[in-house]
Amino acid sequence: MDTVIHRADARGRADHGWLQARYSFSFADWYEPTRMHFGRLRVLNDDIIAPAGGFDTHAHDNMEIVTVPLAGALRHRDSMGHEQVLHAGEVQVMSAGSGLRHSEFNASDTEPVNLLQIWVLPKERDVTPRYDQQAFAVEERHNRLQTLVAPGGQDGALWVNQDTWFSRGDFDAGQSLDYALHGDGNGVYVFVIDGRVTLAGETLARRDAMGAWNTDNVHVDMLDDSALLFIEVPI
Repeated sequence: MDTVIHRADARGRADHGWLQARYSFSFADWYEPTRMHFGRLRVLNDDIIAPAGGFDTHAHDNMEIVTVPLAGALRHRDSMGHEQVLHAGEVQVMSAGSGLRHSEFNASDTEPVNLLQIWVLPKERDVTPRYDQQAFAVEERHNRLQTLVAPGGQDGALWVNQDTWFSRGDFDAGQSLDYALHGDGNGVYVFVIDGRVTLAGETLARRDAMGAWNTDNVHVDMLDDSALLFIEVPI
């Protein structure tokens, strides 16, 4: 098994007042040539948006965008006619495809919103843009993985234009997990939302991450109560 570790304190940083952002991969003004992507995973941004703050209307194309709010609520509007509020516990997917425009604002005037915005390079270019959003029950990821995104929407999950799986789990201290990869040419990026775990002989703490490939299985032991996000992508 080959691995790469991305420690929380080694991420890029941006402070725009209304936005506090940490970048796992090169993004915006933060360029790190060793941190361009993990396989088809291109972006994992950990954003905190101040009350009433947000991103004005901007364009995307040929990118698969998955948004996972961790706390608070995000107001979304796009050129496809969607006007939605995305809450913690929900997941949003967009296939930007041939092009779309959207805006994202904190839906609250008093509370910040913390979200993970994740970009995956597409399987096919210039597809028709699409949007979807779904709530996932918190209790269904206690001490097990809950599939958020899967090809073709398997197991009631959302889907994007790529052979990628997103899974989330909340585990008690002392629990263990074996994650079986879905394809020989895939790798998995394990992001510690919270807690402390061991993986491949390394201890990972809050907001640390490890990418693993050339393996068919990843074993994780929970040292503390831990919340994990698994992103499996073609390498």
